[in-house]
Amino acid sequence: MGDLYKELEKDIRYREGLNACINCGICTSVCPAAEVSDYDPRMVVDMVQQKDESILRSLLSGDTIWRCGECLSCKTRCPRGNVPCYIIQSLRSLSIETGLFAESREGRKQLVVKRTVGDHILKYGYCVYIDEVKNDWYPEQGPVWEWLRENRKETLERFKTSYGKDQAGTLRNTAEESLEDLRRIFDETGGTARFNKIEEFSARKAAEAGLDFSGDRDEYFNMLNNGEEQEK
Repeated sequence: MGDLYKELEKDIRYREGLNACINCGICTSVCPAAEVSDYDPRMVVDMVQQKDESILRSLLSGDTIWRCGECLSCKTRCPRGNVPCYIIQSLRSLSIETGLFAESREGRKQLVVKRTVGDHILKYGYCVYIDEVKNDWYPEQGPVWEWLRENRKETLERFKTSYGKDQAGTLRNTAEESLEDLRRIFDETGGTARFNKIEEFSARKAAEAGLDFSGDRDEYFNMLNNGEEQEK
């Protein structure tokens, strides 16, 4: 067994998620992601069970593990008590830890998630902060985001929120003391280290592509966020 498998087996999610797959395919039959993408949780579990280092490396450096929505539908239906979603989570963690996420188109998008949702949590205490969301980030919303941003003051007041205010109520400003506590939680649980890994390996990939990687909405981020990347 190779070094990658030794690292994978240290993850409690891997150990709890994989008992003895019988390849029945029930997980795939109930998986929403399998309905709309090239994703097959049964296949992933089968590949992991083989304990082949080259196969594992292909999973860690490929797109497949990033297509799971982590809905846990598979957990409720497996007749052997396997949880493919847990296995996927452990694979994703190892992919980021080793930098192999940066070798796949879907994996590289972790930088976008980190610099939007991740950074928003640490800066504002919210996953999505209206003033930081650009309309073209979510084209599937149609005119909704644009209208909300243009009319946010009246709309948020109508719903009696405390958006942008230092007072009690929904969407209020998060106290700096609470944000410091949140950052300490990230430090202690490995979240900060995970974010640093994403930045570190993304910087290397940006350098390979000759793209600016100065931070925030730099050239490399915009390429990933706008879906302009071309496979080399």
